[in-house]
Amino acid sequence: MDKQILYLFLFILAGCSKGERNSPNVFFAGEIVNPTSTHIVLYKGDKVIDSAALDEQNRFSFRFDSLPKGLYHFNHTPELQYVYLEGGDSVMIRLNTIDFDESLAFSGRGSEISSFLLELFLAQEAELQAINTYFNLEANEFAKKVDSLKQLKLILLEDLVEDGDISKHEESIAKTSIEYAYNTHKEKYPFRHKNLAHAGVMEKLPKGFYDYRSTLEFGNEELTYLRPYYNFMLNHIQNVAFMDCSERCKVKKKIVKNQLHFNEHKLHIIDSLVTAKELKDNLFRYVAFNYLLKVHDPEENKKFIKEFHRLSRNNKHLEEIENLYQGIENIQPNKMVPDVYVSKVNGDTVSLRKIAEEGKTVFYFWSGVEKQHFENTKKRIALLTEQRPEYRYVGINVNTSEKAWKSMLEISSLDKELQYRAIDFEELTNSLIIYPPNKCVITKDAMIVDAFSNLYASF
Repeated sequence: MDKQILYLFLFILAGCSKGERNSPNVFFAGEIVNPTSTHIVLYKGDKVIDSAALDEQNRFSFRFDSLPKGLYHFNHTPELQYVYLEGGDSVMIRLNTIDFDESLAFSGRGSEISSFLLELFLAQEAELQAINTYFNLEANEFAKKVDSLKQLKLILLEDLVEDGDISKHEESIAKTSIEYAYNTHKEKYPFRHKNLAHAGVMEKLPKGFYDYRSTLEFGNEELTYLRPYYNFMLNHIQNVAFMDCSERCKVKKKIVKNQLHFNEHKLHIIDSLVTAKELKDNLFRYVAFNYLLKVHDPEENKKFIKEFHRLSRNNKHLEEIENLYQGIENIQPNKMVPDVYVSKVNGDTVSLRKIAEEGKTVFYFWSGVEKQHFENTKKRIALLTEQRPEYRYVGINVNTSEKAWKSMLEISSLDKELQYRAIDFEELTNSLIIYPPNKCVITKDAMIVDAFSNLYASF
């Protein structure tokens, strides 16, 4: 942690209000400068607890007679961040959406742990550039560097504990955040170190490099939505599956290239290690989405989904995964363009199939939220229109209000006759699988040619 971050951290903690938590009531309120939404939504895990509208001064408040203690997160679209709440807390926040995380400040009774977690997050973000250079070091030196950064944060936590500002439960969450955040870098190391990554093996790692694995928790439901813990699990599953596959399976030079085979390994590792139901469901979902969005072969996908169902019959995300699988099936080459309706600038509606009836068409997607992506997309479309005039380039706007969409078109050079807006974003996403951001769909006479093209790489 550099000095500026450390001073900021200590300053914020000094401004926190101490006091006994002797009431079951919970108060959480604040002010949002330059709001990007009309509401604040409070979540526990993936469940909505409550929502509060911003008033004329862009302030909000929540009051609860009682609330289970623990880590929550608040969402102000499109951003979110943690807040710890328990009985007796009176937590205030203030933030500016232009620098959401950097401007966020907590105050009031019970705010110390939220401030600590926020500053921990910001410090780790600031360290990433340096850590990226550490991956070139040999394993022992790399471990020393990462462990040193981890120890600095643990010392800060000890100081906070000694001051009596946080409870045992809060201390446990903070310590877990630190431990798992820095151990994640060790899970990444074999894939990021230039020599090990090139060789595709892990035999060169020194003894004791993964000693922390003996204390890993796979059954603690409370940790499921703790970001450092979940990120660690994603990298750990990847690492263990790769190691297991490279050692046990018949792969050339111990390099795993078959995505179906490798991702089936991931499913089996999750099934064998993880006992917390919600964590297991979420990890299964991640593997399924990661695989299906990259591999579009119908036969391979069918095998993957069969194994997924066998291992995760009661997954809470089953419908979402099925929709993705079916959506990919529906946009294979030589299938009709989905009959999804979008709106014109004049308010009329028309189906994508109707739009695609006229010769060769390229559908591309943009959002008013991602301004730089929109600027890059405009330049790319202008270039393609000049270089590849045999196609019509049709833009579909997603996740933008009608008013904002029209305003952006007014000051753009895009042909308004070829611009449309999604009426139902979820339906459009499920039908055309809008991922990654530069994805485009190539059609001819309302038939799919390639639904997984890239606006840059495919032309």
